[in-house]
Amino acid sequence: MSWNAAPARAAASPTDYNYAEALQKAIYFYEAQRSGDLPEDNRVKWRGDSGMQDGADVGHDLTGGWYDAGDHVKFGLPMAYSATMLAWSVYEYKEGYEQSGQLEEILDNIRWATDYFMKAHTAPNEFYGQIGNGTADHNWWGPAEVMPMDRPAYKIDAANPGSDLAGETAAALAASSIIFKDSDPAYSAKLLKHAKELYQFADQYRGKYSDSITDVKQYYNSWSGYADELSWGGIWLYLATNEQTYLDKAIEASKQWGTNQSGEWDYKWTHSWDDKHLGAALMLSKITGDPKFVQVIEKNIQYWTTGVPETGERVTYTPGGLAHLDQWGALRYAANEAFLAFVYADWETDPVKKQTARSFAEKQILYMLGDNPRNSSYVVGYGNNSPQHPHHRTAHGSWADSQSVPSEHRHVLYGALVGGPSKTDAYTDSIGDYVSNEVAIDYNAAFTGALAKMAILHGKGQEPLAQFPDPEVPEDEMFVEASVNASGSNFVEIRALLNNRSGWPARASDALSFRYFVDLSEAAAAGYGPEDITVTAGGYNQGAQISQLQPYDVDNHIYYISVDFSGTRIYPGGQSAFRKEVQFRIAAPLNTNFWDNRNDYSFEGISTDGAAPVKAVNIPVYDAGVKVYGELPGGGTTPGEPTIPSAPKSVKAEAGDRVVKLSWNKVSGAHSYKVYRSLVSGGPYTELGTEVAAEFTDDNVENDITYYYVIKAVNGAGVSADSVQVSAKPRESNPPVDGVLKVQYRTNDTNADDNQIRPLLRIVNTGQEAISLSDVKIRYYYTAEGDRPQQFHCDYALIGSELVKGTFVKLEKPVAGADHYVELSFTSEAGILSPGSDSGDIQVRLNKTDWSNYHEQDDFSYKGDQQSYVDWDQITLYHNGTLIWGVEP
Repeated sequence: MSWNAAPARAAASPTDYNYAEALQKAIYFYEAQRSGDLPEDNRVKWRGDSGMQDGADVGHDLTGGWYDAGDHVKFGLPMAYSATMLAWSVYEYKEGYEQSGQLEEILDNIRWATDYFMKAHTAPNEFYGQIGNGTADHNWWGPAEVMPMDRPAYKIDAANPGSDLAGETAAALAASSIIFKDSDPAYSAKLLKHAKELYQFADQYRGKYSDSITDVKQYYNSWSGYADELSWGGIWLYLATNEQTYLDKAIEASKQWGTNQSGEWDYKWTHSWDDKHLGAALMLSKITGDPKFVQVIEKNIQYWTTGVPETGERVTYTPGGLAHLDQWGALRYAANEAFLAFVYADWETDPVKKQTARSFAEKQILYMLGDNPRNSSYVVGYGNNSPQHPHHRTAHGSWADSQSVPSEHRHVLYGALVGGPSKTDAYTDSIGDYVSNEVAIDYNAAFTGALAKMAILHGKGQEPLAQFPDPEVPEDEMFVEASVNASGSNFVEIRALLNNRSGWPARASDALSFRYFVDLSEAAAAGYGPEDITVTAGGYNQGAQISQLQPYDVDNHIYYISVDFSGTRIYPGGQSAFRKEVQFRIAAPLNTNFWDNRNDYSFEGISTDGAAPVKAVNIPVYDAGVKVYGELPGGGTTPGEPTIPSAPKSVKAEAGDRVVKLSWNKVSGAHSYKVYRSLVSGGPYTELGTEVAAEFTDDNVENDITYYYVIKAVNGAGVSADSVQVSAKPRESNPPVDGVLKVQYRTNDTNADDNQIRPLLRIVNTGQEAISLSDVKIRYYYTAEGDRPQQFHCDYALIGSELVKGTFVKLEKPVAGADHYVELSFTSEAGILSPGSDSGDIQVRLNKTDWSNYHEQDDFSYKGDQQSYVDWDQITLYHNGTLIWGVEP
């Protein structure tokens, strides 16, 4: 929908607008942008946890922070810029937040960002500056909670520096440390510590972050370089610490700010996510009064207001009065300059300059709130005729990976400032117009601060909305669409599409099922029972398990078929993702003609004669055994319901090089298993995926980091409790040493949970020379499950059992699968092992003196199903103290 400029109108009064409400909604927008584990008091009910694997690829918890815009990449530079701007606004205009009842809310949202920055600052000279690949992210249109793509983490470090990113993040943390100092001094000190380290990193290792994180170049390239951020970060650290060194560094860095053809600092732009030199000049003017800083900020204000006297240069204005710097985010730039103008006006003593700057700022903000030729707000959910179709994936709520499905946004993205109109005040309210209708965290940042100032100037006595946000009424989210695929005198074949169009919030499920109810009254009248009716899969099935008839209301001949998609992930993420199809046939015996669908509860209202499937309210849908849609027939107790499965047992985690392999015993009645992982023992755990088989390979891990896992069993009734936690620490594995001797192994006991360990061993000489067995030692690795004394027995050895000795050794640092080993050695009487020969069987046995059980399933050297000899490199062999066979755990 396009809008053109309207005829001249009467100017609005600044008091026509509720700035407390506008501020309330502008802050709320940042809550809608949150990534990670959302708090219990989350106000955005259509948002859920998302990005919960962020950082897993590099072994760090990088969850949290804000999504950048209508996409789901976490871009570090604009996020840090936005946090700095919000903190700066509290620094300047705390009174505006307080009188609007929004101070707690703005501080909470700033903390959400700064918490994330400290997570991302994983070492003094290491900072993760982007999560998610821009191309992969932008190629998919769906809600944040069900993102299907990998989200790689990108960092800067000493070898790949990013002074701009580190400097801006230091500014955000330092500015935030100031505003939290009174209310939370411990948190303030923590912020300041990270700010100092990041600034040191930025200063010592110089470079543009977009040269290190190259994926960002096409989105947030560092056009202005990093000198402006070194000044900006230094200013805020000076204000936070009062240490002259930081002010000196800020001033020194100003010598490298970009200049125009005349050698002057540029004044024809504004403070923005990329270029901070004008904001820095304003603050340095306030701090130092140095004329060179004063001159550039005064020229900048002139350029945006009355024009530069020497040249007559002036920013372009629309007929309706918007200062239009650039088409892409025109309102964002006007809001940025409005905030600068407000701060400048508060500092400037010349009454004409003060009034010019303040009047400009007020008019720009009023334009955004509705004082424009369209008489329309450019803030979603605020004022008259506000935008309805912002370019925002999660607010739109598509389940089909499409900007046109649904036709209207499912959610209101309250408080988002859109990109805005053209130079002629024309505007298109279209989801596909990412120039006019883009929203972003940097768009709202200075705008929010300017609203706080407007509240001080014109909002005395105003109140935010008491009942905010307005509750949304969820649409049907999970349901079945059904039609008749085929029918005959003794059967009906149903085509059913199980939908997940969730959006309050969007969520994936691999435990969806539905029930199709039939009435067998006519079968009973003809002398047939449920045992005579067969249910079979039709010609198409995308993952369902289809039951035979189950009793529901036997007295009235009501039965149902359970169609269970457990183990199949269904989520609102695209045409092939949000729904799964199944066809199934219900048939009476051949050569009968009593079958009648018309009395079947679930047949009522579905499409017949090959028509398109329709939503079927009489086919109830369940998620993990809980009904989430549809109606049940009257009566019935549904006997024979499945019960929630028990937790998986004998879970084993086997670590390798950048991989962990998990296995467990199958659980009776389970259709699938959910796998969860944490970086902390005891959780919280993040779901990794679902497997039908009782095994899972986690290859999204880093070496030398301990990962903790639990498994849950799933069926149509629900999800089990957690299994016992297991852990594994991947590490780079040295290839097994392969020398002239090797160890062969088989087990003499397939029971992994008893009171003895009983391996059978054989040493083979593959070399060309005889080896004295007294120079050989073998190590078998295991977990002792306690510290009770142990006993070694050699029950049989071809060379003589009395010549084989065993010594128990406890590892100083236990590893996955081993906290002990038993070392076998041989006396001199054992003789030599000739080339090409083997030692014959060596049958050993270990036990504890109290005869308590070992649990061998996870033991490094144990292989419970190996009942014939195999070359086994998980038992090591040493010759004269040198490892020549196997790999140590």
